[in-house]
Amino acid sequence: MNTPNNLKYTKDHEWVKIDGDIATVGITDYAQDQLGDIVFVDIQTMGETLEREEIFGAIEAVKTVADAFMPLSGEIIEVNEELEAEPQAVNSDPYGKGWMIKIKISNPAEVEELLDAEGYLALI
Repeated sequence: MNTPNNLKYTKDHEWVKIDGDIATVGITDYAQDQLGDIVFVDIQTMGETLEREEIFGAIEAVKTVADAFMPLSGEIIEVNEELEAEPQAVNSDPYGKGWMIKIKISNPAEVEELLDAEGYLALI
């Protein structure tokens, strides 16, 4: 199971890459493995400001549909448009081409509440 040390994680299986006040978000290798083959990623929240743990989208796999939760409060400033044509990128490259959204962080203190790789591995 791939869990890069340079990322932060949530108990809901999202990963977060912090770059100043911008956070890139996707689901973890563990989450994509549990969901199985992903066939559709639905994110209709572009431009919206959401609170931490609010739902920002849905991930549809062959077996199930799962909600995607905001790891941090902020405005969704970018959505990975490539996932519309290639949702399976979430399976094949969850930490790269399979990223889902970028957030302009509104409460930097929340970053401290995210898990590091070791904490996330202990959770799963």
